[in-house]
Amino acid sequence: MLKHTDIWHAIDRLAARYNLSPSGLARRAGLDPTTFNKSKRITREGKRRWPSTESIAKILEATGASLAEFVSEIGERNDNTLTRRIPVIGYAQAGAHGYFDDAGYPTGTGWDEVLFPHVGDPQAYALEISGDSMEPVYRDGDTIILAPNDTIRRGDRVVLKTTGGEVMAKELLRQSARKVELVSLNRAHPDRTLETHKIAWIARVVWVSQ
Repeated sequence: MLKHTDIWHAIDRLAARYNLSPSGLARRAGLDPTTFNKSKRITREGKRRWPSTESIAKILEATGASLAEFVSEIGERNDNTLTRRIPVIGYAQAGAHGYFDDAGYPTGTGWDEVLFPHVGDPQAYALEISGDSMEPVYRDGDTIILAPNDTIRRGDRVVLKTTGGEVMAKELLRQSARKVELVSLNRAHPDRTLETHKIAWIARVVWVSQ
């Protein structure tokens, strides 16, 4: 199981790889120099805190490191049990036949793979965003990780496919036995309400690499 300390240690190791201290890495990424301090890793209530995906994206951009490089720093040295390869396809391909089974799990051929921290859902997969319909939340070229087995709650960002083959990324506003109400991430696009029998599958977004 992935732990808070696994990610923080990966940040420390990435900094060391580029001959930087954690504060130096934060500074290079345009973040507050204290972003990765030990004191910032625990809340005032004493709970462990996860680093933000935005801060991780910024240090990768600042160093030129890939997500795979960052993932390789997670966990104990020479231990790959905290990482796994998950299938990834282009967002536009997700609407085509042959990539998902009836339950919305990745299947068939044509998938590439990406190295990623081990997530709880064994059916997790990735979509590479194309186009600007989800800006500013997701941009062209971003990769989002989906967990089809995760419980979906109001306010979660989700990707769903209709029985007609349309694929969309939205925010869940409300879900009932008969319909699903969705809010568009890009306010230039309309919100949607879909009857449940017209939804082929729906999955929660659990990570975005920007």
